[in-house]
Amino acid sequence: MNADITLVLGGARSGKSEVAERLAGDLGRPITYVATGPAPDGDADWAARVQRHRERRPSDWVTVEIGAGRRLRSVLESMAGPVLVDSLGTWLTGMDDLGAGGESAALCDGLIARRSAGHPTILVSEEVGLGVHPSSEIGRRFRDELGALNRRVAEIADSVLLVVAGRVLALSDPADRS
Repeated sequence: MNADITLVLGGARSGKSEVAERLAGDLGRPITYVATGPAPDGDADWAARVQRHRERRPSDWVTVEIGAGRRLRSVLESMAGPVLVDSLGTWLTGMDDLGAGGESAALCDGLIARRSAGHPTILVSEEVGLGVHPSSEIGRRFRDELGALNRRVAEIADSVLLVVAGRVLALSDPADRS
């Protein structure tokens, strides 16, 4: 992986973050880990998940936590070298009214600029379209918005991986079919 854009998709507890971390570890140092979901006050389950992620990362990785509504493109533009973003779904939930439409186009432009500048980027995202149909309007909207965001990023990515039960499947580009 040179200055590639790699998208790692997977469901809950699939192992997608661990796969992305291994890929990032192969890029050399330093690695910047962009955490899009700092633990909110009072959410013990989320805090425990964040802590597990922190404990897995090598101590020499630089962690940047971004808060709700923060433009991911501007964060990425300020960084040189390999970056791992975990995760697009958590970033999306921090957007006002899940409004990633314009932000997803800006994010893709920023990713392309990073690739052109020689900086590899690995992005982790949830695949939520394979599960139970959400029972609420906001749940359905999240599923649809994240699906559209994943598709946009996949269109510009050099590599798209799907992690299912800890197993990694490389997804082919529809344009590569003969």
